[in-house]
Amino acid sequence: MNNYKKVVLTILLFSSIFLITIGCSNKKDKEKEPNTKVQDEDDDEGERMEEKMEVVISGTTYNVKLESNPTVISLLDLLPLDLNMKELNGNEKYFYLDTTLPSNPKKPAKIEKGDIMLYGDDCLVIFYKTFKTNYTYTKIGHIDNLPDLDSNNINIKFTK
Repeated sequence: MNNYKKVVLTILLFSSIFLITIGCSNKKDKEKEPNTKVQDEDDDEGERMEEKMEVVISGTTYNVKLESNPTVISLLDLLPLDLNMKELNGNEKYFYLDTTLPSNPKKPAKIEKGDIMLYGDDCLVIFYKTFKTNYTYTKIGHIDNLPDLDSNNINIKFTK
């Protein structure tokens, strides 16, 4: 009878460990799944936000068509911003923020002139030329009719 109890307890113990292991591994798989996939930008276009943002470049004000995502909401909370944006690659202006923003990077088919993106979780970028890229960004919005910008650093104001 004593051996019978040991066998039953051993079976119950191993069954419990097996069930706990299965439960934990399924939970880990579900937690990892959204963070490991890099989507193409064309997979799902973000909706536009009702909130407004303007960008002032060389004294001219441009309206920004904003995406609807947590990055935009967090960025709007930081406004107004007066940034000395640096030049990079003859096609973009960038600035590293002092704070991080939520991000959901995707690989766009191509960058369009006027796109405002977040690179990583703290680098704000305005693109002033259209080109193809292999990098991933979180889309913030788009400026229609953005002129070509010269290759110098430039002061850009972001306001609501």
